[in-house]
Amino acid sequence: MSSSVLGNEHEHTSIQTPTHPSPGPSKMAMGAWIALLVLLTAELMNMLDQSVVLTALPAIQESTGAGSVAVQWLTTAYSLPVAVGLITGGRLGDIYGRRRILLIGTVVFTAASLLCALATGPGVLIGARLLQGVGVAVMIPQVLATMHVTFEGHNRSKAFGLYGAVLAIANVLGPVLGGVLTQADLFGLSWRPIFLVNVPVGLAVLLLGGRFIPESTLRKADRLDLAGMLLSGLAIVLILFPLTEGHAHRWPLWCFAMLAAGVLVLGVCLRHQRRRQDNAPLVTLSLFRVRQFSGGMAADLMHGLLCGLFFMTWTLYLQRGLGLSPLEAAVAFVLLSVGELGGATIAAKTAGRFARRLPQAGALIATAAMSAYGLQTGSHQADLTLLAMTPPVVLIGFGLGMVSGPLADLSLAGVPHEDAGSASGLFNTAIHLGIALGTALTAVVFFAITGRSPDGAANRDAFVTVLWWVCGLLALMWALMFCLPKQADNQAH
Repeated sequence: MSSSVLGNEHEHTSIQTPTHPSPGPSKMAMGAWIALLVLLTAELMNMLDQSVVLTALPAIQESTGAGSVAVQWLTTAYSLPVAVGLITGGRLGDIYGRRRILLIGTVVFTAASLLCALATGPGVLIGARLLQGVGVAVMIPQVLATMHVTFEGHNRSKAFGLYGAVLAIANVLGPVLGGVLTQADLFGLSWRPIFLVNVPVGLAVLLLGGRFIPESTLRKADRLDLAGMLLSGLAIVLILFPLTEGHAHRWPLWCFAMLAAGVLVLGVCLRHQRRRQDNAPLVTLSLFRVRQFSGGMAADLMHGLLCGLFFMTWTLYLQRGLGLSPLEAAVAFVLLSVGELGGATIAAKTAGRFARRLPQAGALIATAAMSAYGLQTGSHQADLTLLAMTPPVVLIGFGLGMVSGPLADLSLAGVPHEDAGSASGLFNTAIHLGIALGTALTAVVFFAITGRSPDGAANRDAFVTVLWWVCGLLALMWALMFCLPKQADNQAH
């Protein structure tokens, strides 16, 4: 279904002309390049802060006296408000201006980062991480939405290809940066520079973003659907919280009660949105009638699910199953990320020329490499070396690197500009929900076999099972991408 058909119910609105309109298809102006750099830097800050804290956790625990529960909340307090607020953050950009909301989110995130660095106890640090998550939830939906309405044709595909490359870089840079800055103990500050580094970067985003990012919004700004915002946020909390905490508490009854309540509230939210479709809804439900958006969002959910399942269990397999040191395990992640960066570079250079065939080829490459890795893991067991696993690991990364940017580009290509923020928020929520589901799935696929035992053989056997599950999810993601456009037509209407 074309975006013009979807636009019928939005005839009362129009899009504000960007202050720096996109140039022709063959060349991108310097101002547009700077705007893109600022947008990608904002996304990079978000991705880094999801993982930069992981390698600094022992130092944080020693410095603040944080217990095991507090340590777990240092990551949960960041990720939960991000997942809850993405849809609302996207709609805020549609209504009040995407550049304005991005800059507001950046102010909150930068101030919260400074507060993290100044924290002396776990309570303040967890609160500051929560505030960081709120800033990200407001800031990040504006990145894809602004790219969607600003760039066209070849430039659009190139921009989304670079977006995929940034995701690949962040995957390895976060843990490495956290380890390096903590180990360096700059000025005797221990782990605090991992947060302080956000301050100058955030200020740069504010200064350059205010100058170069084009503003885009509706000429007639509708009011925010507060009831929809509260219902959607409550539904996501009720679903994500037990998925995040369930395994740690051995899946008590309250986890399942919360999940059931979350599904119920989600139903109420959908009913409320149907009633408000002609009165400024939080989510434009007609978006889901666009095959490439609904199919692409489902594929993104699978992408998050397989990542949540694979990366957590891979870390445990490398150290418990093979006895690698943390440094050797980090090298394995670097190898995968190098491959991912190579795949993302291919996606950026081809700039949408192959439409859905490119991310589908990436999914097939990752599936084949994952299968080879599974056979290698099963046959060599305890004898597998880092050098021997390098070819399949690099190829897994290469395949996944060909997916992220093109999947976002093609999924959002048919979305009307007035709904870009809402669609971006939904798309980002899909991968966060997928990661939470994948992490929860580890209890069934991995920990059900290993239990709490550090036994190497049990961890190896469990990881082989995980690899076949991941292959199945990759195949499902590949099939869902048939919903994406077959022809290389990336013009946004």
